[in-house]
Amino acid sequence: MSGMDAHDTDLKKELDATLQARRELGEDYESALVDSFLEKVDQRIEGAVDRRVRRQLAEQQMTVARDVRSPKATDSWGERFGFGIVSLVLAVPLSAIGGGVAHLPGLIAAWAGIVGVNAVQAARTNPGLFGSRRAKPAQDDRWED
Repeated sequence: MSGMDAHDTDLKKELDATLQARRELGEDYESALVDSFLEKVDQRIEGAVDRRVRRQLAEQQMTVARDVRSPKATDSWGERFGFGIVSLVLAVPLSAIGGGVAHLPGLIAAWAGIVGVNAVQAARTNPGLFGSRRAKPAQDDRWED
C-alpha cells in the first residue's frame, strides 16, 4: 500500500486493525470483519461524495445568483445602442469645451472621459470582455476534501 495520502492514514489503521482481528479471531469471523471494514469504506466514500455534491451545488447556486444579478440579463440591444448615441452626442460639446478652454490637453481629457465611461459600460454589459475571467480552481480527485 505505498503512496497513500496522509488523509488515508485512518483507513489504513482500520485495515490493519481488521487484519489483526482476523488473525486473533480466526476464519470464523472473517466475513463479519470484511463486512465491517467495507461498511467503513462505504461511509467514507459516501461522506466524500456528499461533500463534493454540496460544494458543487453551492457553486451552481452562486453562479445562478451572479447571473440573476448580472446587468447583462437586463440589458438589451436598444439600451446599448442608446448609450452609444448619447455618448457620441455628448462628445461633440465636451470636445468643444475641452479644446476651447484647455486646448489639446483639454481635448485629450474630454475624450479620455468619454472612452472611460464607454469602457465601463462595455465591461458592465459584457463581463470578461477585458480579460478579467476568473480561473477555475483545480479539481481535487481525492476521497476527502
